[in-house]
Amino acid sequence: MAKRKEENFLSHENAKRPRKGEAEDFDGGGDDYNGTSTLTAAEVGIIEGIQLKNFMCHSMLGPFKFGSNVNFVVGNNGSGKSAVLTALIVGLGGKAIATNRGSSLKGFVKDGQNSADISITLRNRGDDAYRANVYGDSIIVQQHISMDGSRSYKLKSETGTVVSTKKEELIAILDHFNIQLYLLESFHSLETISLSYHTFWESTQLEQMKEDYSYIMETKDRTKEQINQGEERLTELKRQCLEKEERFQNIAGLSTMKTTLEYLKHEMAWAVVNEIEKQLNAIRDNIQIGEERAARLDRKMEDQQVRLNEAEKKYKDIQDKLEKISQETNARAPECMALKADVTTKTRAYNEAEVLYNRSLNEYKALKKDDEQLCKRIEELKNSTDQSLEPERLERQKKIIWLKEKIKSLQDQESSVNQEIEQFQQAIDKDKEEHNRIKGEELDVKHMLNYNQRQLKELKDSKTDRLKRFGPNVPALLEAIDDAYRRGHFTYKPVGPLGACIHLRDPELALAIESCLTGLLQAYCCHNHADERVLQALMKRFYAPGTSRPQIIVSEFRNEIYDVRHRAAYHPEFPTVLTALEIDNAVVANSLIDMKRIETVLLIKNNSVARTVMQSQKPPKNCREAFTADGDQVFPGRYYSSENTRPKFLTRDLDSEISHLENDVENKKAQILNLQQHLFALEKDIKRNEELLKRCQFHYKELKMKIRKSFSEIRELENIEEHQSVDIATLEDEAQENKSKMKLVENNMEQQKEKMEILKSVKIEAENKYDAIKLKINQLSELADPLKDELNLADSEVDNQKRGKRHYEDKQKEHMDTLNKKKRELDMKEKELEEKMSQARQICPERIEVKKSASILDKEINRLRQKIQAEHASHGDREEIMRQYQEARETYLDLENKVRTLKRFTKLLDEIMINRYGTYQQFRRCLTLRCKLYFDNLLSQRAYCGKMNFDHKNETLSISVQPGEGNRAIFNDMRALSGGERSFSTVCFILSLWSIAESPFRCLDEFDVYMDMVNRRIAMDMILKMADSQRFRQFILLTPQSMSSLPSSRLIRILRMSDPERGQTTLPFRPITQEEEEDRS
Repeated sequence: MAKRKEENFLSHENAKRPRKGEAEDFDGGGDDYNGTSTLTAAEVGIIEGIQLKNFMCHSMLGPFKFGSNVNFVVGNNGSGKSAVLTALIVGLGGKAIATNRGSSLKGFVKDGQNSADISITLRNRGDDAYRANVYGDSIIVQQHISMDGSRSYKLKSETGTVVSTKKEELIAILDHFNIQLYLLESFHSLETISLSYHTFWESTQLEQMKEDYSYIMETKDRTKEQINQGEERLTELKRQCLEKEERFQNIAGLSTMKTTLEYLKHEMAWAVVNEIEKQLNAIRDNIQIGEERAARLDRKMEDQQVRLNEAEKKYKDIQDKLEKISQETNARAPECMALKADVTTKTRAYNEAEVLYNRSLNEYKALKKDDEQLCKRIEELKNSTDQSLEPERLERQKKIIWLKEKIKSLQDQESSVNQEIEQFQQAIDKDKEEHNRIKGEELDVKHMLNYNQRQLKELKDSKTDRLKRFGPNVPALLEAIDDAYRRGHFTYKPVGPLGACIHLRDPELALAIESCLTGLLQAYCCHNHADERVLQALMKRFYAPGTSRPQIIVSEFRNEIYDVRHRAAYHPEFPTVLTALEIDNAVVANSLIDMKRIETVLLIKNNSVARTVMQSQKPPKNCREAFTADGDQVFPGRYYSSENTRPKFLTRDLDSEISHLENDVENKKAQILNLQQHLFALEKDIKRNEELLKRCQFHYKELKMKIRKSFSEIRELENIEEHQSVDIATLEDEAQENKSKMKLVENNMEQQKEKMEILKSVKIEAENKYDAIKLKINQLSELADPLKDELNLADSEVDNQKRGKRHYEDKQKEHMDTLNKKKRELDMKEKELEEKMSQARQICPERIEVKKSASILDKEINRLRQKIQAEHASHGDREEIMRQYQEARETYLDLENKVRTLKRFTKLLDEIMINRYGTYQQFRRCLTLRCKLYFDNLLSQRAYCGKMNFDHKNETLSISVQPGEGNRAIFNDMRALSGGERSFSTVCFILSLWSIAESPFRCLDEFDVYMDMVNRRIAMDMILKMADSQRFRQFILLTPQSMSSLPSSRLIRILRMSDPERGQTTLPFRPITQEEEEDRS
């Protein structure tokens, strides 16, 4: 940071004086605007010129030159005034957002162009020039802005030679010239100026001073830390000095130590022999134990083979029995069918005979009743004497005819109603059948809905905990297993659920693998039955009685996966279940191999291809079954379709599964609603048809009663005595004929009865034969059911025995490998023993008894050797020990002196910082007073009064201004002022800060905005007066006004921007010459 300069309040005498021959753009005559000032021009830091290319909306601006004192850039809106000031901020390294013209550098590149360029020339003369021998009298700062928002720098000398391209060099130049970018960024426009403490704080560089003090205090803290480290180092150096001193006192007993060393070497030689002999004995014992175990394994293998043979024999015997029962059942099936058909035929013949017999019986009864009535009639006629009832008889005949017609009409109605009853009954039966079917379908859909909802809940729970996919109690059960294992209740920690321990290589095979492994995905593995019992007890806590629990597989845990290459299925295109899974745990892989033989199961995605591979041609070697991507199971001779359509446990896309299940649940709910609506409609139809049926049945009964009543009336009318018209002889003939018919019917009835009895006995005999063979077949089925269960158990037993045999074979192979390895180790140890004994005899011919181990003796020998070497070193070079001691002491004293010096320095630094901070506070008070005095003085030029209240503790600034006389007016907040009054007050604030700020140039855009002519004139006079008093500063003012009222002076330079013409890409502007200024004035 450049050295800061100070000024006295309202004094111009200490301004920089111009060096001889270097005051440019000034006239020694009296045409300046204040003849009282001394002509002085700045030597370093002011802007000599600027040039823009493709910047903002301008293809080319400049090059042009600025004067060393006051510069007005005038022109209409859009002519490029603000672009010059924006380029000045950005070109000197300012941020894009500080210009209020854009948030990113790439926004400054003209549309249609790839980059923009800014070139700024800074003056670099006199004694305060920056690296004058390198840069010369001018420093050219060039900045290149790309379309992507990046920028690069080139810092050139006066001759155009590139000196540096680093931003650090630009920052060093700005610090040297005391150019404060904050003044440019904060004061570039009257509208953007903040009347705040932060503006005062940054402008006066008080913040930089405070940061410098903070840096000094941090340096002091680091120095204290070095002091602490030095004190710790002093303690270590002091200890080393004491050690060096102590070495002088340990120079004795060398011969005794050498003798002891030789004896220890002898003991060491034979101690090695002893340890090798112990190792040999341990190896021999292990080999003997291993051979005994090998014998036990052989016996177990033999016993296992015997059990396997017994299990296979039992399986074959049960299978033969089942085959025999099946053959016998199949043999009896045709006979059973024939007997059933014979029973049906004979039953039908018997029923027909029974119908004929009943018909004859009814006919006989009717004839007998007629006979009784005829006899009674004849008797009545014989006893009757009254033959004068002819009119009554005619009346009865008419009534009989009318009744018969009525009966016929009623019978027609009866037939019609009967048909309606049948129709309604059929409709009711059909609706009830449909109702039962829909009801069953509704129950099935409800069961599926409940299942899907449970599965959906499990899947949603598994999003946060994957283990919940295998059951809601699984996480808690695993925690209980971990706790029990920590307590030592398990030999080995159980593994499971197995589905959580496997990973798919191909997600499309998830359903196929689930269909293959089924319940094993939720199973657990235990090392032995004791662990199984502990796990069962834990499961009782999480699974209620009567609910299904996960399967527990008991198999000895191994660290290696079975070698199944010799018995695994192979196909060049399709994987097995084992190869399709990534299984990190050998226990899991071995359990799946034992339980499902997954190395022999192929996975074929396409159903038709699976049929072709397994059924249309010979199945691959060792392949016993295959599964398709749809979960179908394919055997060489059978094909079973899967009931599941999507995987439950192994799916990876949980969101897709959840979405699918949610759709299924919604579909099921909609389906249930439709079924319930259908059921409601059916129930309504059934109820309506039953009401109509009851009405028809009631009507039918009424018709029946009317018909019976009519028949009864006819019979009564026919049975009335008709002495006049009835011939007794005719009735007697009719009675005789009726008896003859009765005789015939009776004979026929007897024949029918005999035939019926014969058919009945034949039917009973056929039924007995059919029942006997049916009973036999049922007995065979009853015999087959337990045999099937026994066959399944026998099959499981055969698998268990085979698994047990494989287990012992693997253990035997592993054990024999270990045993052979130990035998080879025994041979090597015996050779090593011979070598060590030979070496020991060379060192000590006579064997000695050693009680210490070789490791202890080795440590004692090394310790004694080190001690002897240390003593040798002490006796051999006493001067070297003395020199080391002296060096350690000098190092200690030197460090002690440095620590003492640093302590004095920190103490002195504390005193200096206290004084400097007091000076800093005094300097801050002086700047505050100067700012207030300047502000009050400037406001008084328009008879304004104002107050500036600084709160340095809270870093706040409050400004209040009152237009008019101050002794009679009340001070108002700046927000209460009009636009012109606020603009004038803001200009006063800016000039106050400029008066106490140290930057070599000042810039302000649209300083006269919102001002009327009076305020604009006064503000202009104040700015020019300040410029006259600070000719070593440069002022750049931008305004849309014409500035025609300015006084003519060489200290003032006006740069007028031309209005852009249609199609013009370059916006030139030129300085107004002195002659033009004189003509204009």
